[in-house]
Amino acid sequence: MEEEHDGDTQVENTGGDTSKEKNVVQSKPSRKRKETSKVWNVFVKLSRGKDGRLRFKCKGCSKTYLCESINGTGNMIRHMSSCTKLAHHDLKQMLLNKGSQGDMVVTNRRDPQVVRDIISAAIVSHDLPFKFVECSWIRRLIEYLCDDVTLVSRNTAKADVLRLFSREKQKIKTMLENTPCRICLTSDLWTSIKTDGFLCLTAHFLDRNWILQKKVLNFCIILPPHDGVSLAHKIYTLLCEWGIEKKIFSITLGNASSNKSFDYILKTQLNLKKTLVSDGDFLHIRCCAHIVNLIVQDGLKEIDDVVLKIRNCIRYIRGSQVRKQTFLGCCKQVSLESKLGLKQDVPTRWNSTFLMLQSAIYYRHAWCSLELSDNNFKHCPSPSEWEKVQKNFIFLQYFYDLTCVFSGTKYPTSNLFFPKVFSTYMFLNKTWKIVMCS
Repeated sequence: MEEEHDGDTQVENTGGDTSKEKNVVQSKPSRKRKETSKVWNVFVKLSRGKDGRLRFKCKGCSKTYLCESINGTGNMIRHMSSCTKLAHHDLKQMLLNKGSQGDMVVTNRRDPQVVRDIISAAIVSHDLPFKFVECSWIRRLIEYLCDDVTLVSRNTAKADVLRLFSREKQKIKTMLENTPCRICLTSDLWTSIKTDGFLCLTAHFLDRNWILQKKVLNFCIILPPHDGVSLAHKIYTLLCEWGIEKKIFSITLGNASSNKSFDYILKTQLNLKKTLVSDGDFLHIRCCAHIVNLIVQDGLKEIDDVVLKIRNCIRYIRGSQVRKQTFLGCCKQVSLESKLGLKQDVPTRWNSTFLMLQSAIYYRHAWCSLELSDNNFKHCPSPSEWEKVQKNFIFLQYFYDLTCVFSGTKYPTSNLFFPKVFSTYMFLNKTWKIVMCS
């Protein structure tokens, strides 16, 4: 009986102790709620004033605001957007990280739209496919650098590039509308290997700061036939699209036969709006570089056989690594530097043919040495052919320099036409007399 009574007494005491503990817990003050508003990154808490009210001070301009539960934070939020002493960043895009010294450092998150714009610019600048954004390692790199950026698909990348194109096009259109001067155009036709026709239209003008600008307006497909009628209709449509049909001064074209009818049709269309200077007498300008190209191509016919031999020699030497090493050994034997290198030309571009002949003449003695050591090297020009190439190279050198002057894009070239053509004429007469006498 005593044990049971003692046991009952223990149970009663235990129950009494538990109720006391509950009372103690209930009597503790509640935990203070965490302040999450963005204003606490900008405002600092002050001690209560004489009136006993709580105030906060701006870290930038030191302006104070009442901050009690009945006042709220609306005034402080409005002040943050207008305060001139604060750096206006989007505080939602800011993080607090611990620096090396243990202090708190404010860092900005990456703006997802900026990242997408940079990717679009990279695709355009480096001619990357749209599936570039779906490459696994590229995605891992972006996730590592900016884990808060949402990765896009190839279709989204395509849409971003189109938006980038629209923005840049609008910038150029605004620039053309605001230019105080008239605009000079250059146009050229290009045919691909698949016989698709392309038209390139470029604008040259002075902006408000008197700086020469060059902007490619269009590089587009032009459907056959490529005659003067279709060409004039296409270019007039593009001019109306850009809104510059009333600002045209001249257009530079090649010497194709279809350009005569093109000049007449376009001039008639623009004269209907009475927008041309002197009724279009100066509208059509013939391309100087194209004229020089026709002259040089006609002159290169005299050494076609030798040029073909040199082209085959370079292809043979560059055909394998063993031949390249053998050729370098021949260069050392005749004490020639190998840094210049052999240059392969593009047959449709005479200036590349000039550079090929320049490198071939420099390595002439190395080729002769290679002919003696390699029985398969059978295309080396003869001494008389080398002499023929050397004489023609003198003329090509002058025409090459002339083409480089006419092809400049950072300066006007129309004022250089007469002095350069005249000096070329005098050079040809003088050189021709020397060659004939020799």
